[in-house]
Amino acid sequence: MFIHIGNDHVIREEDVVLIIDRNMITSSNIMEEMMDNANVKQKVYGPSDEAKSIIITTEQIYYSSLSVAALEKRAGMVSTISKLDDFVEELE
Repeated sequence: MFIHIGNDHVIREEDVVLIIDRNMITSSNIMEEMMDNANVKQKVYGPSDEAKSIIITTEQIYYSSLSVAALEKRAGMVSTISKLDDFVEELE
């Protein structure tokens, strides 16, 4: 399934490694170094100036204007939908 993370980006749910608040990046030297390395490799997408959260996937890093809570709700909805059975055949 896919998650719309804002800023015209849609990612595969199974590719998500971590969703973190943007403020957490500046509190960790290791996280800052990781972001710097990803920027050098041009693997960071989205506007950083209006970002509320950062989504780290297996291949890229995305800045999102959505909060961590909003992204968790979207991911939870996708997870719930994917677990539903298809009852269309039973209705026919």
